[in-house]
Amino acid sequence: MTANDLQPLLPAGAAGLALGAIFFGGLLWTVRKVVSSPRPALWVLASLVLRMSMALAGFYFISDGDWRRLLACLAGFAAARLAVTWLSRPTAEAGHAP
Repeated sequence: MTANDLQPLLPAGAAGLALGAIFFGGLLWTVRKVVSSPRPALWVLASLVLRMSMALAGFYFISDGDWRRLLACLAGFAAARLAVTWLSRPTAEAGHAP
């Protein structure tokens, strides 16, 4: 596989990164919102349906029937999960250190 073979996969990976940032950023926002909500189950269910619908539709359109594009999109999605997890970790200054 040459660099020219990988070049069409870069937009799919970037789109997967964006999908993952929206998905996991939305999950983080939902968890923070649920803590102070009088109806937490409604927030969790609505968030799940919206986030899952966006992610699945995004994977469908980005892959366009090509398994390599789908794999690149999934790799970007997983990278976004790692990034959101790392960026949202508690800091020692906040008093959450073990």
